[in-house]
Amino acid sequence: MAPTTSTRDNADRRPDARRQLRAAGLRVTAPRLAVLDWLAGHPHATADEVATAVRERLGTVSTQAVYDVLNACTRVGLLRRIEPAGHPARFETRAGDNHHHLVCRQCGRTEDVDCVVGARPCLDPSDTAGFEVEEAEVLFWGLCPDCRSTGAAPSSHAHHEEEGRA
Repeated sequence: MAPTTSTRDNADRRPDARRQLRAAGLRVTAPRLAVLDWLAGHPHATADEVATAVRERLGTVSTQAVYDVLNACTRVGLLRRIEPAGHPARFETRAGDNHHHLVCRQCGRTEDVDCVVGARPCLDPSDTAGFEVEEAEVLFWGLCPDCRSTGAAPSSHAHHEEEGRA
């Protein structure tokens, strides 16, 4: 999605972010609004990317403050944190639905993939070990179109490389 930088676009989203924060029991603060606003247009961003964008918007904001916002918003379900093996954690505002992700092994590009079935969970394990399964989280790994077109080989930190070694 293209970056949104106009004041009008930010103002259009801000009332929704304010309402979401209040409904979740969180105070409405400038850093929280900036994080939610920016992530709405930049899904799957890393904490560092979010921090850079929030600083561009607000000026001086500590990295710890951004991490605190990300953690608080994730805890109350306003954000979803995904952690692809070998890549930094990523955050998105698309939370509370049943979707999965495609992750490029080379560059880390991450894209949403809707659940094939659509109902939670969309996958059933062969054995639940007594658990009541509520959700399935799936990461599909491969190379994105850009990395494929450049002939990039998967990086050495791909998460399946060490399997089968003693």
